[in-house]
Amino acid sequence: MTAPTIHIVNGPNLNTLGVREPEIYGRTTLAEIEGWCRDAARGPIEFMQSNLEGEIVNMLQAARGTADGVIINPAGYSFYSVAVLDALKFYGGPVIELHISNIHARDADHRHSIMSKAATAVIAGLGARGYVTALNAMYDLLEARR
Repeated sequence: MTAPTIHIVNGPNLNTLGVREPEIYGRTTLAEIEGWCRDAARGPIEFMQSNLEGEIVNMLQAARGTADGVIINPAGYSFYSVAVLDALKFYGGPVIELHISNIHARDADHRHSIMSKAATAVIAGLGARGYVTALNAMYDLLEARR
């Protein structure tokens, strides 16, 4: 049996982690998070980031047929991007929506993610380490489906 392939997709401004609003997002960089994910991976992972909505849509469309599971931190697109939501629905496999902060405890503009409509599960508020939690949860979801 081959190891599952997981795509980890990161939305806008996540390339500035470690510097941008550390009181909310911490001081860990996206490169550090990628390293943690690669260390925890049980198979191939694709770790991607874009500040452009269309590129994220392309990443999600490319995941169809190539990724066993998708973990997405849609960042600012969480709250309004119907295009990203539609691409998640098109993907069709298990999706974990991930947020570094607890969006449910934030201001009204950052509280309700429309992406949850297409998510198998949501992880929010665990900080940067939530990525490894999401990766392990994805492996558990995939194993349960076998």
